[in-house]
Amino acid sequence: MDVVVGGERFDALQVGVRVLWEIKTHQFDTYNAYVQGREIEKELKQIRKERDAATKCGYDFVVGVSTQAHKNALLEEIPSLNVVVTGCMR
Repeated sequence: MDVVVGGERFDALQVGVRVLWEIKTHQFDTYNAYVQGREIEKELKQIRKERDAATKCGYDFVVGVSTQAHKNALLEEIPSLNVVVTGCMR
């Protein structure tokens, strides 16, 4: 269930440890390089806003993705981002 913190919507609140999650279930690996690049650009805008809101409100922030390739693409842009491969598929 979504949770709103600092005006931003997150996919989950991990109770007891003050962690907000954003889950991405895109089939990232199936996209061609151009589409992957556009998807990462779009996601990064959202992720930066969410991470800032989470931090300002005293929460840690984690992004869950389906595949290692998606994780690698995000970390290439923001090496300090906490990204977890969940394996959750759409």
